[in-house]
Amino acid sequence: MRILLIEDDQRLARLIAQVLKEEHFIVDVAHDGDAGLALALTGVHQIAIVDWMLPKRDGPAICRAVRTGRVSIAILMLTARAQVEDRVIGLDNGADDYLVKPFAFEELLARVRALSRRFDLTGGDTSELRRGAIMLDLRARTARRGDVALDLTATEWNLLECFMRHTGQTLTREQLFNQVWGFDSDAQVTMVDVYISYLRRKLNMAPGQIDPIETVRGIGYRFVAR
Repeated sequence: MRILLIEDDQRLARLIAQVLKEEHFIVDVAHDGDAGLALALTGVHQIAIVDWMLPKRDGPAICRAVRTGRVSIAILMLTARAQVEDRVIGLDNGADDYLVKPFAFEELLARVRALSRRFDLTGGDTSELRRGAIMLDLRARTARRGDVALDLTATEWNLLECFMRHTGQTLTREQLFNQVWGFDSDAQVTMVDVYISYLRRKLNMAPGQIDPIETVRGIGYRFVAR
C-alpha cells in the first residue's frame, strides 16, 4: 500500500516515514500543502496522512481539493488542535480520521490499518491477482500467462502488477513512473516506455496472443484483461 505523508516538520516526517516503511508501506513525502496536493491528485496513493498547519495550503484545504477532484484516497489528519470544533472542521472538510499531536506511533499505525480495512484499500488482496489469462502470485512474486511462466525482472513485475490493479484505466507515463519507480527516483520517465517494451515481449511470446497493454495516443497506456 502506498501512503502520502504531508508534514512540514522534516524531523517528524522522517520519523513517521521510517515507522511506516518498517511496516512495509511505500511512503512519499511532501513538506508543503501545494506539493502535497499535487501528489495526492495523481491518484496513486491509498492513504494520505496530512498535517493541519502547512505552508502554502493547510490540511483542510487539501482535503477539500482532493474531495472536489474525486480522488479515491483515505485521509488521516494530524494536528495539535484538540478541541471538538477543530475535529469537526477537519472531518467536515473531507478527512476520514483525526489524530492529535503528540501521538504514539503505535496508534498512528493502528489508525492506518483501520483505514485500510474500512475502505478495503488492499484491493481485496489474496495470494493471487488474476486478470484474464494472466496470474500474479503476490507472495512468491511470480507470474504466468495461461500455462506459461513469465520470467520477469522486479521492475517488470511491479509494472505488470500496477497495470493489473488498474485494469481498464488509462494511466499516464507519469502515473506509471510514480507508482513503479517512485517520486524520488533518479530514473527518467522515458524508462516507462522502455520497460513496457520489455514487458510486452515477455507477455506475448506465444503465437496468436493479443497484447493486453494498449497504447493510448497522447496520454499513456491501458491494460485490458485477455
